[in-house]
Amino acid sequence: MNRSDRTDRRREPGTTGNAVRWLLLVVPLGLAGAGLAWLLAASDPVQPEAPARVLADCAGATVLGLAALPRLHERTAPPWRWLTILAGLWAATEFTMLALEAGEVQGIPVRRMSAGQFGEYLTTVSGGQIGIAILIGCGAVAVYSAFAYRNPDRATVDLVLVFAAVTVALRPITGHMSQQMFGSVLAAVHALAASAWFGLLLALALTVRTRGEWAVLLPRYSAWALPLAAAVALTGVLNGLIRVGGLTALATTGYGRILLAKTLLLAVLLGLGWWWRTRWVPRAADHRMTAESSLRRAISEVLAMAVVFGLAATLAVTA
Repeated sequence: MNRSDRTDRRREPGTTGNAVRWLLLVVPLGLAGAGLAWLLAASDPVQPEAPARVLADCAGATVLGLAALPRLHERTAPPWRWLTILAGLWAATEFTMLALEAGEVQGIPVRRMSAGQFGEYLTTVSGGQIGIAILIGCGAVAVYSAFAYRNPDRATVDLVLVFAAVTVALRPITGHMSQQMFGSVLAAVHALAASAWFGLLLALALTVRTRGEWAVLLPRYSAWALPLAAAVALTGVLNGLIRVGGLTALATTGYGRILLAKTLLLAVLLGLGWWWRTRWVPRAADHRMTAESSLRRAISEVLAMAVVFGLAATLAVTA
């Protein structure tokens, strides 16, 4: 954002480092959500790549949010350094998940899998081929962002946004919901809406440091968050009911119990979002809240969302 648009131009000391340290809690909380899902699954099988799936989904959502950040305000500069770092982490977690999937399909531990066996999985199994496409997408975002970090005047963040969105949607549109009528569409909308809802708020927490910036960007994020949250809730309920086949399965199957827990936590998030919309957003827009207070609220909601992401990622790999 251009400095002339900022009412409060002072960056509060230490907020960047503190924000990053608090946001790192996304990792253990996302994994905690996966652990809770594992307990709820009980005897129903959960694939071992669930923890890697959590980290990959969180990283992908953050990259999508960072790439979409300039859409909130035309003078917001793309955060190329963060995009480079997090796209690289996204690629690393996707590769880890791909290796775990290969071991699962071939029935051998990853540490004992040869390069030839891994290559066979990549070239002959649809899951491996999708994984290659996802790695290409992550890698393209990371390489282009690194180039843009050095040459910002020669790069456009819209290209990164397109690649990130397609990459985020690739796995959902080819998952178990793809076998149902309109299942791929519902899964893609659900994944993209959830990633944008979570990723944009995390991007704000990573990059916004002044009261003036919060005053401009938070109301615009709030306007986006409402339809995104509605899309997440609607497609999640439809996907879940189609998958479990009835309300009874919500209590009698591992998938159903995880889905129920995810839905309940999502309802809590929607309630929190409504509370923030009526309390936090108006005060921030009127410059009646410090940047530090806005940052604390953004971080608290991001951390709550991370638990739901953990449940959702495990749900995607539960039979």
